Amino acid sequence: MVKILFVCHGNICRSPMAEFIMKDLVAQAGRSGAFSIASAATSAEELGNPVYPPARRKLAEHGIRCDGKTARQVRRRDYEDYDLLIGMDDANLRNLRRLFGGDPEGKLRLLMDYTDRPGQVADPWYTGDFDATWRDVLEGCQGLLRSLPDD
Repeated sequence: MVKILFVCHGNICRSPMAEFIMKDLVAQAGRSGAFSIASAATSAEELGNPVYPPARRKLAEHGIRCDGKTARQVRRRDYEDYDLLIGMDDANLRNLRRLFGGDPEGKLRLLMDYTDRPGQVADPWYTGDFDATWRDVLEGCQGLLRSLPDD
């Protein structure tokens, strides 16, 4: 089983979008049993809060539900518990490296590195552009899924 943790600053926009898009993609591929997928925040600002309403609406537009998801913070043991920890931007990776004392097993990645246009997933909390975030996250998750072996 491949265990993936998507990470952003607050765990109410980008990383839960990635979590639920990826869950939908693996379900469509008939591979749900091969994955454990979750998301978390680097900060404590939004702990316990649900997915931000515009992010929830964007997922719902595409038939994806995220009921019951609340923000949680990354824990040190997540490094051992997950095979891949996928950040949405460079600040997320810096915070993860600081928390984990580096990345000795090479588990930390950026989501957009799985696309033809590496870089950052724009934070819709600041841009207000949930369509662009949807496109980035979908493309990144599709690339990530393609990169993982079929078992």
